[in-house]
Amino acid sequence: MKTASKKLLALLLCLTLFCALGAQGFADGCGCCEKCCCCQNCGGGAPADTSNYSLKQVVVLSRHNIRSPLSEKGSVLDEITPHEWFQWTSNPGELSLRGAMLETTMGQYFRLWLENEGLFPENYIPKDGAVRFYANGYQRTQATAHYFSAGLLPVAVVPVERHVDYNSVDGVFVPVLTFMNDAYEADIRAEVAERGGGEGLSGYSESLRDAISLLIEVADMEESEAYRSGAYGNLLEDETVLNLGEGVEATMSGPIKIATSVADALALQYYEEPDELKAAFGHELSFEDWRTIGKVLATYEEILFSAPSAAVNEANPMLKELYAELNAQGREFSFLCGHDSTVTSVLAALGVEDYETTGAIHPTTPIGCKVVFERWVNEKGASFFKVNLVYQSVDQLRSIQPLSLEVPPMIIPLSFEGVAVNADGLIAEKDLMNLFLEKISLNNEMIDAYTAEEFEAAA
Repeated sequence: MKTASKKLLALLLCLTLFCALGAQGFADGCGCCEKCCCCQNCGGGAPADTSNYSLKQVVVLSRHNIRSPLSEKGSVLDEITPHEWFQWTSNPGELSLRGAMLETTMGQYFRLWLENEGLFPENYIPKDGAVRFYANGYQRTQATAHYFSAGLLPVAVVPVERHVDYNSVDGVFVPVLTFMNDAYEADIRAEVAERGGGEGLSGYSESLRDAISLLIEVADMEESEAYRSGAYGNLLEDETVLNLGEGVEATMSGPIKIATSVADALALQYYEEPDELKAAFGHELSFEDWRTIGKVLATYEEILFSAPSAAVNEANPMLKELYAELNAQGREFSFLCGHDSTVTSVLAALGVEDYETTGAIHPTTPIGCKVVFERWVNEKGASFFKVNLVYQSVDQLRSIQPLSLEVPPMIIPLSFEGVAVNADGLIAEKDLMNLFLEKISLNNEMIDAYTAEEFEAAA
């Protein structure tokens, strides 16, 4: 009864807000910025044609929705700027009230889509095993899954699995390096250096010079005592250090890490604060300026979670989980909720081809984004897949715009290196399953090879 009451409260809360914002949102179309078309295929490849197929299964890998910044009082965020940050509606790192409403809205959109495609009947109450929700142990991921389920299945009580203590880390969702030796570390660092233009982390730092300069200006860092004193170093000249170790996430220290903390908080403040000028601490920023700030976030994720050798290992538990869900008998819908690092590492491990978001600050994994694996069956009973990145545009986030089939979220088709599509733009089931199995096996083969190399060197 408590769970049902929470769902009812979430829906009533959203309905109240929609009544206040809905008329304006629909009058303005999608409400997106002028650089965003808000069609069902923005910024990616050609959409697949599913007119001769039936939808049979959907598996979603989600990033949590809008949260408050991760930092506590007295952290870098408080000290590096003279300004007061937005008064967040949640504790540090927890899903905000806006994030809760947005996730319910996204769940409602998926409900309309699945009903339209005939996968769900109206007011669906799924039978045991047909639907699964599973999230990392943190409040923001658990809450995101609950609010999405409230929008997707408003008259059903759906448990959200948690396999660890509350607010603890579930290794399925967090890209931890499960193996490390000197040779493996050297190869990861070489891959990072190559992806940084051959200059390693200094190459990445140079590519972010304009973005970090913009952050220094927007946050008025040079007016803060802590920054002037050198407590946080020189963000334009100091070196960033990459830290790699077995059994832990890859981390970094130095300018890119500090810049990422500030960029993250600014982006979250922009989503939450209605006054655009106030959101930027009194500075007039264009949408391209916000995209420049978003580049810092994407670069941070790329360094830590996108190097091919690292990603295959970091994403291995989630690749196994996704493969199991895609092959679960009787499963119609799955929702797995983690983080930007979860999405980044999985896509990198699978060899996603380059794409770029439209209408979002973040160029690759916007807040609340979903990687959606859709199983479609043709008239002969053969299964095919299309994979999309689904997310709410900046204006949809800022206005909490109601979504519908006529006013959808942003949808970008994703493709994978070496994986063919048929004439309708769909991936054959065996090809997608083979991709998962290849990447899952590659991790074990890679560890065996590095271990053998280490043994031979020591002999």
